[in-house]
This record gives sequence, structure tokens and C-alpha cells, in this order.
Amino acid sequence: MKLSAIRQKIDALDAQLLKLLNERADLVHEVGLVKRAEGTEIYAPEREETVLRALTEKNLELKGRLPEKSIRAIYREIMSASLALEKDLTIAYFGPESTNTHQAARSKFGASVNYTPKVSIADVFDVVARGNADYGVVPIENSTEGAVNHTLDVFMDSELRICAQILMKIENHLVAKIPREKIKRIYSHPQVFGQCRNWLRQNLPNVDLVEVSSTPRAAELAATEEGAAAITGQMAAEYHGLQVLAASIQDIASNTTRFLVIGRTASPPTGDDRTSLMFCVQDKPGALFHALEPFNRLKISMSKIESRPSKRKAWEYFFFVDIDGHAGEEKVQQALEALSQHCTFVKILGTYPKTLPT
Repeated sequence: MKLSAIRQKIDALDAQLLKLLNERADLVHEVGLVKRAEGTEIYAPEREETVLRALTEKNLELKGRLPEKSIRAIYREIMSASLALEKDLTIAYFGPESTNTHQAARSKFGASVNYTPKVSIADVFDVVARGNADYGVVPIENSTEGAVNHTLDVFMDSELRICAQILMKIENHLVAKIPREKIKRIYSHPQVFGQCRNWLRQNLPNVDLVEVSSTPRAAELAATEEGAAAITGQMAAEYHGLQVLAASIQDIASNTTRFLVIGRTASPPTGDDRTSLMFCVQDKPGALFHALEPFNRLKISMSKIESRPSKRKAWEYFFFVDIDGHAGEEKVQQALEALSQHCTFVKILGTYPKTLPT
């Protein structure tokens, strides 16, 4: 088949796709009207994840050429446009523009909604709690460097719920406007230096490493200072016009950061969910053992446990735990009821769909 004939077929398919997308938009508009009349949330993470899972399964049945990552990316933008039709959605995120948190928020909500950066994690919680943003995105842990303690601390006093999570593979790039041999100093966030420690020791052992508040700030300095480079993500590099001198220099290829989407309502079950909770055990021997025993007895998998000082009383700690299952499931409710018998405080932080890394 000639190239011109192939292109004509593509043009015809594009016309059909456009027609179908507009028909879909009309239905989305009707959904928005129903939700507003019923007073329900516009964004439904459980529905979103269910649709994405069904689409990827359908694509496998069709033996489609597009991989799952591409299917999710395409429909992420379709869903983003749909959200914008239903409501002028605003997403608050931690950090300046072009941070990994900004990129994670974009990967979840797409390009059609509004984004507002906040200087602290507490500020993200605050604007969502006050209704000045619909949802917030904050980091919670990195597979290499561990938990983001400040996020855990803010949850102690917040009534917001976790309604979704984002798992994003983190790629750190060495970027600059100068050749690699002319680099005298490298700027980046302390956690990023930790993620690239071995690569830097082997490849640039004599270069000064300067810690700054964020990777976008590092990129800004690399763009303006003589002899400077930065370790940052692709978004910040592009924003400041920097060239990638060495790509994906993180020591662990699977380096992943987990982000949480926080909102004011919980998510209904999807059949493959996770529940996050925090609790404080009684001050007596064996209290933590007895508190966790019901999860083992009921065969509920626990994927995370962290402790943080309560800041209310010396040597009192809150424990943060992630378990498999939805808080509405009978087995999970039984475990939570048994847990409460050994605790002075139990709080469900959220129950939300499991997701794969983007």
C-alpha cells in the first residue's frame, strides 16, 4: 500500500475517533449533571482505576499493538479532559513547578486540570481541607531512601483521607549547559544525592555536591551559574533548557517514589485495594505484638509499618501501617476491631485502589 493511501486511512480513523471522543464528552457532561444533583464527588479514583484495568485487559484480548503503559497514558488525558468538563478541578502539590511531585500529579490527573504548587506538605493539606483545592498530591515514601516523615506527621492532625496513590519510577539525570568535563559543582536535593551516591562516586568523585531545597531550584542554578550542573528530572531539565549529559544515573534502576492523593472523601472498593491506618498502642508489655496479631490470624498482608513520635507525650509513638484490602470488607473490619482493643487510638487514613508504577 502506498504511503498516501495509508495516510488517508489514518485520517479517516482520526475523524472517527474525534466523533467518538465528542460523543463520550457528551456522556461525561451528563454524568457531571447527575453527580452535581446528587452532591457526589466529581473525581472517582475507584471508577478510574476500574476503567483502566478493564481497558488494558480488553487490549490484551484484542492482541493490540499498544502496551499497557501507552493505553493508560492515552486514557489518562481523555479522563483529564473529562474531569475538566465536569468541574474546574484544582490539584495542589508539594514543591515548585517541575518537581517529581508535580510530574506525579500530572501523571494522575493529566494536562487539562489546574495545578497549584505549595511550599510545604502542610500547606497542601491545608488548602484541600479549606476547599481551596479539590485534591492534593504529596510524597509518602521512596523505595531507596524510605519514608517522608513530614507527610506522616501531618496526618496526625488532619481529617483528610487518602483516596488514591501514585507509584512513579524516578529517573535522575545529570543535566547542564556545559560539557561534563567542565562541571565544577552539582546542585540537587539531598535525597536525590542519596539515590545517586554510587554513580557520583565512580564518575565524578572530585566535583562539589551542593544541596538545595528542590530539584527545580538545582536546575535553575545549573542554567545560570558558570561551571554548574544539576541532578534533576526530565520536566525540570526541559523547563530550564538544560541538556541531559547522563540519563538515569540513580543507583537502583527500580527506584520508585510513592505519592498519595489526599481528599475529603473515601474511595469505594474496586476488588484490589489497600488501606492505610495509624494507631497508638497501650503502654504495656507485648502491646504491639498483640495489636498486630489479628492481621496474621486473618491472613491480611501488611506491606508497611512506620513509627513516629506522637509529639504529645515523651516516648509515645504512632504507628503507620498499610494493609491489603478495603476498610469496608468484613475481614478487614474484624482485624480493625481486634486492633482497637490493644490501642489508645486508631484512625483509618484512607482506603484506595492499588496501582502499578507509571
